[in-house]
Amino acid sequence: MGYFLATFIFMLIVIAIMAVGVIFGRNAIKGSCGGTGNCICTEKCDKRKKFEAQQAAAAAKGDLSA
Repeated sequence: MGYFLATFIFMLIVIAIMAVGVIFGRNAIKGSCGGTGNCICTEKCDKRKKFEAQQAAAAAKGDLSA
């Protein structure tokens, strides 16, 4: 029971710390658009630009497996 209580209190502290970050307007955690998924970024990152350039070059050659 002691471990449960200690873990529960620790998790409450972690949640409270995260809530303070939200209250003070910290930006949300954002993922990278550099993968193969759809990019919803307004300004594409360098990794995504490189990926799209490679895809365009592969499509121009007719090799879509790259």
